[in-house]
Formats: sequence, C-alpha cells, structure tokens
Amino acid sequence: MFDKDRFIHECMDAVAEGQAAIREIVAEAVSDGARVMSELGEPQHAGITPIYRSPDLTIINFVWAPCMSLMPHNHQMFSVIGIYSGREDNVFWRRTETTIEAAGARSLGVGAVATLGRDVIHSVLNPIGKMTCAIHVYGGDFFEPAEPRSEWDHETLIERSWNIDRVKSLFREAEARFNATKQSSNQFQPMQEPPRVLRSAEL
Repeated sequence: MFDKDRFIHECMDAVAEGQAAIREIVAEAVSDGARVMSELGEPQHAGITPIYRSPDLTIINFVWAPCMSLMPHNHQMFSVIGIYSGREDNVFWRRTETTIEAAGARSLGVGAVATLGRDVIHSVLNPIGKMTCAIHVYGGDFFEPAEPRSEWDHETLIERSWNIDRVKSLFREAEARFNATKQSSNQFQPMQEPPRVLRSAEL
C-alpha cells in the first residue's frame, strides 16, 4: 500500500544503490494507481509538484494536461518514471553531428515503469483527453542539476539550454488551451429536440 512518507524514505535509502533499486520501489508504488491517487490527491491542475528534493534525489508528481506535449530534453541524471493514471507516450532521440533524430518510442500506461539513463533524450506526449499522472524519481537535483541540461525545439530540433520556468509555463498553457477548447465545444453543441408526443389520432 502506497504511503508518501514511506516511499520518500525508501527512495532516500535506495538512491545510493542506483537506478535498479529505485525502479523496484516505483514499480511497487504504481502497481496500485488508485492508492497513489488517494494519497497524493486528485489533480486540480497540470504541473510539476516536488514531493522531495535534495542534491542527489528528486521525487516529483507530474500531472500532464490533456493532449499536451513536451519538447525533447535530457536530464543529466538517471530517472525512473511510473504511471499511476492515464498514459504517457515517450519518443527517444539520439544525437547526430548537427542535431538529433528519433530513435525509438514507448507508450506507458497505468502501472508501467520506464528507466532512463543519464544521457537519454526524450520527448513526452499525453495522448488522451484527460490528465495523466506519474511519479518521476531522479538521481540528482532535477531543478538545479550539477551539469547543464538541454532541450530541443519541437519544430527545428535546435538545441538550447533547458529552462525550467519555460517548462512550467508550458504546463499552464496546455491546461488553459484544453479548457478553452472544451468550453468552446460545449457552447456549440446542437440542441436536442424535445421528444414528440403522439396524438391519439396518430397512435
């Protein structure tokens, strides 16, 4: 049964053992997605919420807005991703002489766990029309890494410095865009005609 405080302490004890030890802890946690949701709470907004942060360990509750995507980026530290609600589609990239190119993909559903090495480059898509929730555990300080991180423009695939404030704004913008689309579609739904009452002569 998932307990946030116990999960944090287990990760703190295991991080020195490396990624494989963290993976076991995350896999056990997300095997009961409903329990994780109950402990962390139903998401009200998309965003990146730190659960624990230190120089050698960061635990984050990721909530992806419906249909949002995040540009290719690296971490400069290992990471373990566990999905407890929704779906997360990952595209993996590799460097070329001048840019990056797609090298593979993996779709993660509830209960799935993925491990990413420190040099892995990936982009993320929430392909469904509701929020996707995941626990991400990093072997370092996600917000202030020891080595500079990179991100790549979605369209041009030009490399630039990772900017956490820009990433946070993408979550807010994706949620606002989805909400605006949903409100617009609700306004233009055709009215249904009331059921016609048959007269006795028509029976």
